[in-house]
Amino acid sequence: MANQVVLITGGGRGIGAAIARGVAHDGRVPVVVYQSRHRDAEALVSEIRRDGGHAVAICADVGREDDILRCFEAADREGQLVGLVNNAGMTGGQSTVMNVSADQLNAVFNLNTVGAFLCAREAVRRMARSRGGAGGSIVNVSSASARSGSPNFWVHYAASKAALDTMTIGLAKEVAADGVRVNAVRPGVIDTEIHAANPPELMERMKQVIPMRRMGHPDEVAAAVIWLLSGAASYVTGSIIDAGGGY
Repeated sequence: MANQVVLITGGGRGIGAAIARGVAHDGRVPVVVYQSRHRDAEALVSEIRRDGGHAVAICADVGREDDILRCFEAADREGQLVGLVNNAGMTGGQSTVMNVSADQLNAVFNLNTVGAFLCAREAVRRMARSRGGAGGSIVNVSSASARSGSPNFWVHYAASKAALDTMTIGLAKEVAADGVRVNAVRPGVIDTEIHAANPPELMERMKQVIPMRRMGHPDEVAAAVIWLLSGAASYVTGSIIDAGGGY
């Protein structure tokens, strides 16, 4: 029986790495796509293999279609694709809409939205039952900012994630009869590098508006993603789970 493979973009660290560990724990093969953190990705793969699982790491830019195609070809060599996690993303730096540049917008939407669309396209082509696939699950990692708009900081980032939410709903309806489920998880303020770069006083203010009064942990987001990838969520599609401590 062929290995069941899950491709995870932005999988070398943070939330993506936690998802990869969970996928491996469930007996599937995570294909970890990373862009620059070679040591982190290789350390993750080594950790999974030491624990008795199997994983591979692929260096690629999810903002480039040719790199995306190469990633899926690598996944094909590992077994049958049954899952995709669109986790790769960038904020594009803090900016108001009044000051945002076209270069910032192009970079953010190209990676967060266009890249996710192209990855979903390739996943559906492999998983759709009408094309000989066995079905599967796509999970998009969105952001609580898609609901809040993130004014004065990341409206551009928030908008790119809101587009991902809409894609989740539309694609879920498009491919449901083909055995492919599509859902999303919206993390809030999570203890990862994306927030570690913020001033401590800003982080304290952010915690105060979270009902649970703390940042989340990558494992807490990963648990929701792993559930959506699993058979336990077999009747769940077109859903968006908020993982933001009540925010």
